[in-house]
Amino acid sequence: MRPMRLLVMFDLPTGNAAERKTYTQFRKFLTKDGYYMEQFSVYSRVLSSRDRAQSHLERLKANLPLAGAVTALLLTEKQYEERAILIDTRPAQTYEALGPQLTLAF
Repeated sequence: MRPMRLLVMFDLPTGNAAERKTYTQFRKFLTKDGYYMEQFSVYSRVLSSRDRAQSHLERLKANLPLAGAVTALLLTEKQYEERAILIDTRPAQTYEALGPQLTLAF
């Protein structure tokens, strides 16, 4: 058996209270189902085989929110481990380095 990783990425609307509740329920479903947060709106779960991945995909489909977009990506553990995590190490610019600013007064 080859370990797999199921990566779930989603973009759900949060414009009103009902949409925020749906967003929260979906996130809670993911955490209760064994996913952990990679970053905001990106969750992953380790699975023992492709068959287990299919069953989790079905469970994910059964809990999809009505609005928004959810993307599921199935990776082998080797593919997941070869990902690149890129972090900007340049020093932050100061406001003085940005040059003169325009100020509007009414």
